[in-house]
Amino acid sequence: MCDFENDLASRGIKSFLADYSVDGPPIIRPEFVFDKKFLGSSNRGHFFTLASWKGKYLNDYSGDLILQMDIEGCEYEVIINTPDNLLSQFRIMAIEFHHLDLLFDPFVYSVFSSCFEKILENFYVAHIHPNNVGGSVTLGDIEIPKILEFTFLNKRRVCSTKPQRAFPHKLDNRNSTRETFHLPKCWYSLGESFR
Repeated sequence: MCDFENDLASRGIKSFLADYSVDGPPIIRPEFVFDKKFLGSSNRGHFFTLASWKGKYLNDYSGDLILQMDIEGCEYEVIINTPDNLLSQFRIMAIEFHHLDLLFDPFVYSVFSSCFEKILENFYVAHIHPNNVGGSVTLGDIEIPKILEFTFLNKRRVCSTKPQRAFPHKLDNRNSTRETFHLPKCWYSLGESFR
């Protein structure tokens, strides 16, 4: 935690961080506001929703926001639970999606599909990077990395689009010292996002 936020802070951008599993960020900066909470689908115990978190600090703020989220599988419930008007307030969202190897299960597919459909109403997929920690599963010609990092850009900020067909991107880096794992071609060969 913190490289992304530290870079934003060096540009004068304040970050609101939350993680119940730690007592605070590894570095302290005046641009950081920390809550010892997990993001979830309700406001109970050590969980709070994205809407209540935004309301706590930026209740009347109507400008653009940036979301960076790596919450170990809870991202689906958080996105599905977030009101559309708040979700559309984000200019950029960088989200790590976990457990994608479960996509072949019909129930899981319906939940994951609902999450991505909600995002794709207002966002384009700007980039996808597989996390090389998780590996992948294959069914026929479809290879699904277990963990994918998506960068989404709000459609309001896009003048034109074109499919990306060259992966990995020059800025892609391994997530761990394990063997490099590139985005499988089936994820970009059609030039379409999840639809």
